[in-house]
Amino acid sequence: MKKIRTSISLSARFRLPMKPVWLAALLILSAVIAPAQNPTGAEGWVVLPVDDYRALRRAAFPSERDPDPPPVDATLTRVDYDLKVEGDLAKGEARLAIDVIKDGWVRVAMPDGLMIREARLDGQPVSLVAGDSKKGPGASYLLLSRTGRAVLTLNIVAPVSTVAGTEMLKLPVSSSAVSRAVVTLAAKSDRGVDVRITGGLLLERSDTAQGSRWVAHGQGDEALTFAWKRRVEDQRATQSLRLRAALTQLVGLGEDNTQINTEVQIEVLQGLAREVRLQLPAQLSVDQVSGAMVADWYASSGELIVMFLEPVQQTTRFTLSGEMRLAREGQIDIPLIRLSAAERETGGVAVEVLGAGEIKDRKTAGLEETEAADLGQLISSRQSPSLVAFRLRPAEGKSTRSLSLTVARYTPQAVLTANVEEAFYRALITEDGKMLVLARLAVRNNQRNFLKFNLPADATLWSVSVSGRPIRPGRAPDGSLLIPLEKTRSGDESPAFAVEVAYLDRVPQWSEKGRARLSLLTLDMPISKSSLLLHYSPLFRLTPAPGSFRLAPFEPPSSTALRTAAIRPGALEKKADATQEMVSRLQQSHASRPTRNLPIRIAFPNFGPSMFFVSELTSENQTPVVEMDFQLDRKRGER
Repeated sequence: MKKIRTSISLSARFRLPMKPVWLAALLILSAVIAPAQNPTGAEGWVVLPVDDYRALRRAAFPSERDPDPPPVDATLTRVDYDLKVEGDLAKGEARLAIDVIKDGWVRVAMPDGLMIREARLDGQPVSLVAGDSKKGPGASYLLLSRTGRAVLTLNIVAPVSTVAGTEMLKLPVSSSAVSRAVVTLAAKSDRGVDVRITGGLLLERSDTAQGSRWVAHGQGDEALTFAWKRRVEDQRATQSLRLRAALTQLVGLGEDNTQINTEVQIEVLQGLAREVRLQLPAQLSVDQVSGAMVADWYASSGELIVMFLEPVQQTTRFTLSGEMRLAREGQIDIPLIRLSAAERETGGVAVEVLGAGEIKDRKTAGLEETEAADLGQLISSRQSPSLVAFRLRPAEGKSTRSLSLTVARYTPQAVLTANVEEAFYRALITEDGKMLVLARLAVRNNQRNFLKFNLPADATLWSVSVSGRPIRPGRAPDGSLLIPLEKTRSGDESPAFAVEVAYLDRVPQWSEKGRARLSLLTLDMPISKSSLLLHYSPLFRLTPAPGSFRLAPFEPPSSTALRTAAIRPGALEKKADATQEMVSRLQQSHASRPTRNLPIRIAFPNFGPSMFFVSELTSENQTPVVEMDFQLDRKRGER
């Protein structure tokens, strides 16, 4: 309490307000200095130097903080150019809007690359100061002493350079936020010029007999460059049109109407194609014409006119779709879309029957039969089994072409009758993991268009034939294989026909002892009876494992369709006469049909042991599996 009274007394003598900051300092001084001057502890004076007192007062009454200086002294806010190109120089004015922020003298840099002949500040002449050598030759500055906005007008000259016939004018924009340039070019040719802007955007362009005028805005971070070239007259516009065409047409013969989809590709050889005219079949109604270059189209009087967005110089492609009414069955003349102006017309035509029906006879002129996969994506993507494809022989657009087909329709049955009467498999398996399989199926069908099957995961398809005729299987969207089927009359008396599938499979390599699992074809039809004749290496002994297949004495196929080529163990199949007859038949039809591979006839070896398995009632989409235990016979191996 004594120190506090001393502090209060001293405060009263100084006549100072009790501020917290310097009061705390004064208490500390009174506690330290007073005892040293007055050892007895009596009240007395505390003497402070003037500097200490002022420091305490500044701490108690701090002054306001001085404002920060501006980040820049001055800014170049806007640059406007107004130039006229005369020969190798561009002459005119450059107006610079300058905003001065700092008080006193400031220095503003001028855009580099300009030859300045005169400078005026707010209408009054002004001198520019040359910069130091670090800024390069030609650098100059403007000195200003008042704050606010000022407009500097420069009378300038900018060089125009020429590179490979292209003239260029480069205008610096420095650090200005907004830049605008108006460039006028005197006319030297009636053809005009083509201009390109770099570092900005061309906002306005006007061409007159006296010249061209361009207005552009710069980006502010790079130079604004004008590049122009005298327009060269295109001789193609005056040349006569010469073109080639490729037309790929897909015709779907439905019950009520016929759908036609066509893909047209145009190749211009000479001149410019502003439009093309296609000849349409009578009564064809065009629904849609689409393409990247198609601007408009209209059809009338058997002609379709397709107009393009701009004249086509090289190639273009578009598609059209339409529909018309044709006969439901019997002999049908297929409508063809033509481009008579083409010097050479190529492509193809594919016809498919939609619904229950098939194509019988065909007559062609100017076309030749081919595979659907050879006619492009429009046709190769179709999986219809009742589809025939033809290639257009290369000829001019006015050449004669015709296609006539005979279509037979069938009445759909209320109950579908399609099954595999008997499946006879013959397999040869080796101890190194290779298995060759020949599957012979006796199929009854009166409505199904195709048989869908799946091979084992590691199998490779070799050959497929239907009734002895080689066929090329199709591919379903889920990856399965499709075999076109013959259609017979309905009822119990409908005859069965043979379907053969040969493939090579890979299974795990046999060791000295283990279990083998053999997977066969997976069909989308039920199988009434299955049998497997398995040939294996004599170095092993096999023991059947429990499963859907059981061991039985050998029996030849019971189906009439398979009995003509029954397979018996220990006897070679003699197919030379049948094969020679098939080769002769194919050679006779070679002129009208494309060449196909013959079905593979596999002659299994006569030596070695074999086992015969049978099974009944395999449901559709079920994979037949045969399991057996094998063991190496060391006695036979030593022999």
